[in-house]
Amino acid sequence: MSVSHATMKTFTYYLKVPSSASPEFIDITDEVNRFLKDSGISSGMLLVFSRHTTSAVVIQENEPLLLEDFKVMLESVSSKEASYRHNDFDVRTVHMHENECPNGHSHCQHLVLGSSEMVPVIDGEMPLGEWQRIFMVELDGIKGEMVGNREVLVQIMGLG
Repeated sequence: MSVSHATMKTFTYYLKVPSSASPEFIDITDEVNRFLKDSGISSGMLLVFSRHTTSAVVIQENEPLLLEDFKVMLESVSSKEASYRHNDFDVRTVHMHENECPNGHSHCQHLVLGSSEMVPVIDGEMPLGEWQRIFMVELDGIKGEMVGNREVLVQIMGLG
């Protein structure tokens, strides 16, 4: 009698996501799926994690009017025009950059959306629903100006 031992494997990928507006919903599903295929994992879990406190990761529908609704909702939750102590650079003394921009609203919006999503892996596939897509959501920056490359970590754990 022979015994087969499955070995748990872990793969970590870093995805650079360019963004140019706020808020901006950037569909990264195809890139994440490519990482899953490259990993060879057939059964396990897949984590998609934003490495920033002003960009989020969500699973949602990629329907243009709905994405516009989300932008309106985010503005109503935490308006760019509201007053934030985080933006008072005469008082704030920690976690500062030389060219700091007022972005208290971005942090507050991130608190509502979150940093990550976990997706099961079954038979080498992400069993997303018919309309589900994975988005990196840019919450910071000035409309029309390049915000930069955000970094999203994709970690895939499971059996090959």
